[in-house]
This record gives sequence, C-alpha cells and structure tokens, in this order.
Amino acid sequence: MLIVDAIATLLGGALLLRFWMQAIRVRPPSSVAQFTFQLSDWLVRPLRRIVPGVGGYDWASLIGAFLIVLLATSVMFIAGWTVHVVLIQALLRFLQWILYGFMALLVVEAIFSWVNPHAPLAPFVRALNEPLLKPLRRVVPLVGNLDLSLLVALILLQIAQLVLGMLFSGL
Repeated sequence: MLIVDAIATLLGGALLLRFWMQAIRVRPPSSVAQFTFQLSDWLVRPLRRIVPGVGGYDWASLIGAFLIVLLATSVMFIAGWTVHVVLIQALLRFLQWILYGFMALLVVEAIFSWVNPHAPLAPFVRALNEPLLKPLRRVVPLVGNLDLSLLVALILLQIAQLVLGMLFSGL
C-alpha cells in the first residue's frame, strides 16, 4: 500500500506540475521539463486523443492526475470500501494533492530566498507561485522589507486543507 501511494503521489505530482506549468505559461528549465514530460507522456498522449486541450489548458494532464489518484485509491476498494466511498476519497486526495503541491512550491521558494535566491531553479519556482502570491501582495503590506505573502499563502492553504477535511468528513 505504501509503495502504491508513493508511486501514485510522484506520478500525480508530475501530472499536476505539468498542468500548472502549461496553465500559467511557464517555460520550465530543461531538466524539470525532461523529468516531467518523460514521467507523464505515457498517460497524457493517449488521453489527449480523448480530451483535447480547451481554452489553452492541458486537461489531459489534470484528468490523468485524477485517474492516478483514483487508481491508487481503488486499492482500498479491495479492503471493503464501496465504489461511492472510493470516488469520494479519490476526489478528496486529488484536492489535497493540489493544495500540498502549492504548499511545497511556497516552501521551496522560501528556502531559495533564504539560501540562494539566484539558484537556477529559483526564477522557475517564483513564476509558478506568482499567480498565488500576486493577489496577496496587493493586500499584505511589506513589513520591514519582508514579504509576508508567502506566509499568508501557506496559512490560507492550510485553512483550505482543514475546510476540505471538514467538508469531506460529513460525506
């Protein structure tokens, strides 16, 4: 079970990263692009025949990530869960993956800003976080030249995790 979850998380994370990079039109460094595309092409290419990109979004990557989480959660079906419960748990895990992915990107950006702001991957990570942080930077003022929008974004994402957990606990 642990191995299935680890592989699913890695593959699902690559698919979600692929979707996000294309959604916000960020060109990844070649090493990241190579890793992401080689890891996910086997699923995305066939899905594109069924689900074409609409509105400039790579829906095949997003649907592929959901299919991976659904497949990983289906292992629990063997443990006696009903189909209804498996679908709800898969949706919950999928949304959690998205929130945890954003949290991880914010933490990586914070580490880059402390350790090496000029690291080769730092501009890429900054660009991935910009859609989340830009609206917050309009509201959250600088405090002594410190940008606290990263901290506020992390707190908001954790609140979203709690709300998500409460919503799905009732189901």
